[in-house]
Amino acid sequence: MIAFVSGGARSGKSAYGEALVRRWQQQRGGARYYLATASADDGEMAARIARHRAERGSGWITREAPLALNTALAEVEAGSVVLLDCLTLWASRVLFDSSLDQVAATALLEGTLAQARAREIDLVVVSNDLNEGMPPDDELSWRYLALLQAAHCQLAAEADVVIQVIAGLPQAWKGSLP
Repeated sequence: MIAFVSGGARSGKSAYGEALVRRWQQQRGGARYYLATASADDGEMAARIARHRAERGSGWITREAPLALNTALAEVEAGSVVLLDCLTLWASRVLFDSSLDQVAATALLEGTLAQARAREIDLVVVSNDLNEGMPPDDELSWRYLALLQAAHCQLAAEADVVIQVIAGLPQAWKGSLP
């Protein structure tokens, strides 16, 4: 099962994704993993990561996946339940990494989703909705938005369920709320 959970900043999407992973793990068993695309590059981010870990509580196995989602997923036990948080940060890393372009990033994401299905890993992918406001006025922001929206479209097509969280309330756009 693959779920795509999106929403605006501080909408409750990560909390919803975490709750979904816990529910799926209780139903099917297996380990519970957190694939983190963030890294503690400065004090503010280190504090944010520590706060999120404390809020999640125990029982999570964390794997860092700043860019190579497929490599991190390969370290996950088959039959596990995984939260990938968040695709938004991953897309920004792709944008600034000279080894990946949009085509390569799309292939990497596609391979990661296929790997999850092949290994019977339930995967919840969290990402921010960034195209709800004013359009960007610079080329770099346009490239980032194009990459992220292409990833969102790819995820929405592949996912079994697509959920948008608005003010803490989930709305299913594909499938039904689990």
